[in-house]
Amino acid sequence: MFVQELAPLAGSLGLSALVAVLPLATVLVLLGGVRMRAHHAALLGLLVALVVAVAVYHMPAVQAISSGLQGAAFGLFPIMWIVVNALWIYRITVRTGHFDVLRRSFGRVSDDPRIQGLLIAFCFGALMEALAGFGAPVAISSVMLVALGFTPVRAAVLALVANTAPVAFGAMGTPVVTLAQVTGIPLDTVSSIVGRQTPLLSLFVPLLLVIIVDGRRGLRETWLPALVCGIAFGAVQFAASNYVSAQLADIGAALAGTAALVALPSTRKPAREEVRTSVLTGVATETLDRPEDRGEVVRAYLPYVLIIVIFSLGQVPPVKRLLDAVTWKFHWAGLNVAAPNGKPVSGNTFSLPFLNTGGTLVLIAGILTVVALRVTARDAVREWGATVHELRLAILTVTAVLALAYVMNLSGQATTIGYLIAGAGAALAFLSPVLGWFGVAVSGSDTSSNALFGALQVTAAHQAGLSPELLAAANSSGGVLGKMISPQNLSIACAAAMLPGEEGTLLRKVLPWSVGLLAVMCLIVVGQSTVLSWMLP
Repeated sequence: MFVQELAPLAGSLGLSALVAVLPLATVLVLLGGVRMRAHHAALLGLLVALVVAVAVYHMPAVQAISSGLQGAAFGLFPIMWIVVNALWIYRITVRTGHFDVLRRSFGRVSDDPRIQGLLIAFCFGALMEALAGFGAPVAISSVMLVALGFTPVRAAVLALVANTAPVAFGAMGTPVVTLAQVTGIPLDTVSSIVGRQTPLLSLFVPLLLVIIVDGRRGLRETWLPALVCGIAFGAVQFAASNYVSAQLADIGAALAGTAALVALPSTRKPAREEVRTSVLTGVATETLDRPEDRGEVVRAYLPYVLIIVIFSLGQVPPVKRLLDAVTWKFHWAGLNVAAPNGKPVSGNTFSLPFLNTGGTLVLIAGILTVVALRVTARDAVREWGATVHELRLAILTVTAVLALAYVMNLSGQATTIGYLIAGAGAALAFLSPVLGWFGVAVSGSDTSSNALFGALQVTAAHQAGLSPELLAAANSSGGVLGKMISPQNLSIACAAAMLPGEEGTLLRKVLPWSVGLLAVMCLIVVGQSTVLSWMLP
């Protein structure tokens, strides 16, 4: 048995933490300073983590390598299993032309570009975040907005800022599932607390979006639709994450926000020509006057309806028990790790939920979509293979980052850093969202940030006498606000909106929004740790 050490270097917690942070520092410097590609930086960071684990923390090499393999396995299944299958469905709809039908139907709801921004960037972007995440919402929303006549820069900024409130429950709840996995906190607990933090962002983000589209005039004339949309989104996200399922939180919220906008009479008022000409200064690629067959519209929405129905059925207790029965839980070969107190850590075991996992349920919806849209089996398989090929570097990056996180967690490196940070005492309540924000800003993923810092937040909370559940949730909730400034997301937005080399321009435009919303989240967490503790479950 390998027993983790808190201060393996000369008995000094400070020196040990300085060395323990080297893997993270390596990734940060290579990404931010050297501007190395994400998968290369992650692999080198993993190498540093392995060296520190073996040379400094005296973890047996076999166990260090085995812990990295477990992290990589978790990155492949269930994380990338979800992303691949969700993006496969998107590619199927593009291939059959139904994605264009879907985009045109959004454009017909309202000709007001401020409402279109809310529908596409916030509501539909949230649905894409729910189904895929990992940059897909930014890419797809940017393309749709540019096609409607938004300038590329404005379209990209809208997509980036909108991709905040739904991120913690994105990719079928992958970030909170990962957070629960690395911290040992039950998923229901993590989901319920995050679901009492991020919905509050929904009150602000739609208002910011109409400001970005049309400045003060946009806020003055469309504050009501923006507020109604945000309230509906936040209310359903809260209810679903607390009482239904983390996997369905964003799907329900996105649909609720859309329904609220469509139902509001003021949404359907024609926009004044001066508004359209001042906002839509780009070139629309296709007229919205083209007649649409009702059957084609139904088929365009069908994949997303199928996903909602299948995930809802998966939460019915008898069905859920049946799905859970096909789960393989086993001791991970080569691992026998104990915490500093001598108790075995949860990371010694590994679970493979073959059926009751988001990726498999999305795959079932995808197969039904293929049948409904009359796509041949050969074309469907070809598109799935093309999806894997398109995501190959993202798959490598995610598996490497999670391997690094598992090595740091199981060797004790994260524990050492957590004990050192615990010296901040009560200030941790304010700093914990900042740590999550920083992690997402660097890694581009709330999932990766939770894998890197989730266990650290719990350790620091225990030492500071704060709620470990609150700080773990704050890592994810603060992390969502770093998404818009991450180099990966900025690059995706530039590529989708045809803005080569303009990442710096976008960063300057979105950074103030990111920092401002982060300050709001920090105050929320501080309040929940003190006078607003009644908000917690």
